[in-house]
Amino acid sequence: QAGEFDYSGGQAIKALKEAGLQVVLINPNIASVQTNTEGQGQLAADQVYLMPVTPDTVETIIERERPEGIILSMGGQTGLNCGVALEKSGVLEKYGVRVLGTSVAAIEATEDRGIFSDKLNEIGERIAPSFACDTLDEALEASKTIGFPCMVRCAFALGGLGSALIDTEEKFEAHCREAFASTPQVLVEKSLKGWKEVEYEVVRDVADNCITVCN
Repeated sequence: QAGEFDYSGGQAIKALKEAGLQVVLINPNIASVQTNTEGQGQLAADQVYLMPVTPDTVETIIERERPEGIILSMGGQTGLNCGVALEKSGVLEKYGVRVLGTSVAAIEATEDRGIFSDKLNEIGERIAPSFACDTLDEALEASKTIGFPCMVRCAFALGGLGSALIDTEEKFEAHCREAFASTPQVLVEKSLKGWKEVEYEVVRDVADNCITVCN
């Protein structure tokens, strides 16, 4: 719901409008370009709801607007979490709303640390040893196997919020208690401190043209 998602959301609206579709936008950020119904040089959404992106609010709007499809991947962590909740509660099925673009299954596979690790192992991708934990006791047990220092990553968190490198058991327990207050799962992972990180960004279009950028 912040400025970094304004451009991608604006481009999505543009693409949908160029395809001749009606667009309903839910975004409480009145300072964004995409919520401007005057357009300001770009195609505007047909309906704009300046309301919070929460399951209850979105269901109310779905009931009113009766959309055929919904895009979940243009609203950052808030949009992803809301979409998963709507799918699990049966709201999307109830109103016959199809998820366009990134599917809920794909979102869950990348957001759930345990599923993500399993998917990488399935394709033979080497990753740091880790344990997905749903309780504090599980996390403490995992830390004994992994050892210190270790990395704690929170699932379903905005931009890695709540993740940290922990070097002692005392700090580990305190951090996990705090993490579980805001997330249902943490990943306890072997520390790769000192390793060099090389990051690749890959963009691919519908014609299978690819651009790869390495840092």
